[in-house]
Amino acid sequence: MDMINHHDFSKTKTMRNLYTYTFILFLSFSCLGQKGSLKKANQLFVNRSYVEAAKMYETLKPTREVLQNLGDCYYNNSQMDLAVKNYGQLFLSFKDSLKPESYFKYAHALKGNKDIEKADEIMSQYLKYTVDTKKFIENLDNIVPFDYEIQTMSKSTSNGDFGLSFFGDKVVFASLRNNGKAVFGWNQKPYLDLFEATISSDGQLENIKPFSDKINTKTHESNATFSQDGKTMYFSRTNSKRVKVGNEKFASVKIFKAELVNNEWANITETPFSSDVYSTEHPFLTKDGKRLYFASDMPGTLGSMDIFYVDINADGTYGTPINLGDTVNTIHREQFPFLSEDGTLYFASDGHEGLGGLDIFMSKNFNGVYTKPLNLGQTINSNADDFAYVVDEKNNKGYLSSNRKGSDNLYSFIRKENERRYLVGGDVHDKVSKELLPGTTVALYDEDNKLVGQMVVGSKADYFFNTKPNKKYRLEAKRDLYIPHSEVFTTNPEGKITYNIELEVESYDDAEDIVVTKKDGYVYIELENIYFDLNKWNIKEPAAKILDVLVALLNKYPEMEIQLGAHTDSRASEMYNLILSNNRAASTLEYIVSKGIDRKRLRSKGFGESMPLIKCGDHCTEAEHSINRRCEFRILK
Repeated sequence: MDMINHHDFSKTKTMRNLYTYTFILFLSFSCLGQKGSLKKANQLFVNRSYVEAAKMYETLKPTREVLQNLGDCYYNNSQMDLAVKNYGQLFLSFKDSLKPESYFKYAHALKGNKDIEKADEIMSQYLKYTVDTKKFIENLDNIVPFDYEIQTMSKSTSNGDFGLSFFGDKVVFASLRNNGKAVFGWNQKPYLDLFEATISSDGQLENIKPFSDKINTKTHESNATFSQDGKTMYFSRTNSKRVKVGNEKFASVKIFKAELVNNEWANITETPFSSDVYSTEHPFLTKDGKRLYFASDMPGTLGSMDIFYVDINADGTYGTPINLGDTVNTIHREQFPFLSEDGTLYFASDGHEGLGGLDIFMSKNFNGVYTKPLNLGQTINSNADDFAYVVDEKNNKGYLSSNRKGSDNLYSFIRKENERRYLVGGDVHDKVSKELLPGTTVALYDEDNKLVGQMVVGSKADYFFNTKPNKKYRLEAKRDLYIPHSEVFTTNPEGKITYNIELEVESYDDAEDIVVTKKDGYVYIELENIYFDLNKWNIKEPAAKILDVLVALLNKYPEMEIQLGAHTDSRASEMYNLILSNNRAASTLEYIVSKGIDRKRLRSKGFGESMPLIKCGDHCTEAEHSINRRCEFRILK
């Protein structure tokens, strides 16, 4: 992961023959030239020289490989409009053969391009449950604990400033301001240096100057963190050499420690948990100096980058890095950790549900266990990358980094406590298997049964709603092929409260013996077969008694919707059998409606002889014909 990019820091007969020969020779040289260009473009891509690689890919035929790599070049440099253009063409031509990662990147690129509807469509295909970002944002507006006012900290939006940290009465941040440095191949911009500054009363950077030349080198430096006495610092620095990892050469990011000796930074040493073959970056030192948090893709990560901590012993040695676990970390990127004085963890992630790119999240720690991360909402977060959040809890002021205006910039903020401070939250899981159920719809109703809020839960299957004191509410979880489940609760008059309510929903399959999931993946109600007289479709008394069992089940579960499917044997013509089966399915539906079941809950479909249970063709026995002549009841919802 290269440090500069927080996405991954890492044509007479003789004459005619002569013309033909010349044309073929020209084509041969053209093909050789294209192959050579593709090879060179791929090498630039592997070396992460994305700007130069993109220029070369743009001249080549838009194959799957070219479109994929070209889209990735633009994606890695936050040029989401160009990423969308190439990913869109890639999906149009090669969608069925793409890896899941392509869906994830395309969805984030679409969000970055403010095409939320298309982004949700692609992300839903990636996650395999419905995503509704608009409803997610609406819900966040009610539950985020603070309201924010933010502003940029510099008049220029092209300095590439990010990753601010507190340093006594000053701040330190990373920037591209040192134009004398060599150009970095990733984005053709200068290498990063650390800078220090003061902050004016109106939140602007002042007195900006390069940090110590003992720290700044010819490669990248960023994300400094300091001890309380200002005499120890940790910071990120890109490895000066590339090491071959797999099929590519890779320059890792490492965390270094430095000490202030006679007002000079000295004793600059690489931390022992850094490596040439994986990255460690974005360090944050706790106030007591006993623990260092950081991001890494070291062995033991869940995915791209995870957040870890390492204990710092009294003698200056280090413990073993500990992964914060899958409540905080996902298979995607978690970066830029910061702990406030009350122990709240703030971090950036594109793996938790968000507004696009990296979003900033918070997670409380109770007895060593982190709560489910909460997105900080659409003032702090945008459709681009938002990251490196730091806050002064006492004064409710802080800073963050974002590329929402096209390049990395620092923003200051003032926060005020959200008066909408009563929350109810929890998760949804299967009553029997206890597995989380992402994609479930959770709704909150007041005591008058009026809908207060509704959301589709994400990958962690968790929900949050705003509530008011001294009020009675009902939570309801709904999911296809499951029995809706409700929980009633009453809020109390005391201060800031979060109610944690787990919602358990039970599948029809687990609840009812006559409901089964078959090999085709569909869920059916298994009843005795309904028999019709030859060439007839009227419901006879024996069939009516069987259908009454179905009516009782539909009355028991008023949310259940079913498809009535009728099948015939193979005697007579295909068209005749299709018409006959449609008549039988329709007749079955009308009987159920006559018993008081809402027609909207029922579908009827005739399949004719197209789906026999016993494939005996023209040689079926009477018994086999009888088995193929049936009705099936498939649960739709």
